[in-house]
Amino acid sequence: MTALTIAQALSNAKQMLRTGGSDSIDLDAELLLAHAIDRNRTYLYTWPEALLTEEQTQQFFENITKRQAGTPVAHILQTREFWGLSFKVTEATLIPRPDTEILVETALETLAEANLETDQAWSILDLGTGSGAIACALASSCPSCHVTAVDFSSQALAVAKENAQRLDLDIRFCSGNWFEPLAGERFDLIVSNPPYVCEDDPHLTQGDVRFEPLTALTSGETGLDDIAQILQQANKHLVPGGWLMFEHGYDQAGAVQTLFHQYGFESIETRRDYGDQPRITIGRWPKTAASETGVK
Repeated sequence: MTALTIAQALSNAKQMLRTGGSDSIDLDAELLLAHAIDRNRTYLYTWPEALLTEEQTQQFFENITKRQAGTPVAHILQTREFWGLSFKVTEATLIPRPDTEILVETALETLAEANLETDQAWSILDLGTGSGAIACALASSCPSCHVTAVDFSSQALAVAKENAQRLDLDIRFCSGNWFEPLAGERFDLIVSNPPYVCEDDPHLTQGDVRFEPLTALTSGETGLDDIAQILQQANKHLVPGGWLMFEHGYDQAGAVQTLFHQYGFESIETRRDYGDQPRITIGRWPKTAASETGVK
């Protein structure tokens, strides 16, 4: 086999990926080649004439073939960067996405504003933690906070625990459905990126989501079943004046705000993602509300 240069390997790979429907051909090829030769992407363009070994070439094109068939790059490499941290991801977890960083930003802004009044170690709950990306991002950015993360999937929890351990973060992990393992516990801040896709959404058969766990994506006919369930139970797990915030679909902000109002929250607002789409809605449990109040 004739040895290929980095430039030749990239060119051949991009040509292959054009038949696979990828919407990020250049990036996919670069990430997979950088992984095969154990270098960063800058190296690829600094040394385009460098030759690949036979082993590197074989690994690279095996992974290109997987990507050509639709397998997400994150699953091929079993890693994805989020909040400047590297996370292990598997088929048991959602792939962390850049727009979810807005949820982390919103949470940290809320903590910072509150700490102007009370310099305290906040208790934070991440519901449906998946790979642990949100919980780890918050714990790394707010070391004094006490972070708890919940997921019903034992496989996802195993990945999340591994990520937290590798990042040397002290996070408590609990197994169960939403608030199930947290009877009697209350938190200053609850965050969640729950399932919010409609069950018949055509996007479920397209792109990377085809390879992600369906239970982490869909939530009933409108996509709002899990958000409504969390809101219904949240009053029993928030301290007076505590905050709840969700990531949701770009077209769900109005419905989610309505649910926040329905279940007695105040100071409700929606934040936009990097594509200027409404993506995060937050609300505050009233300081004077009775703790067991349900719907207003």
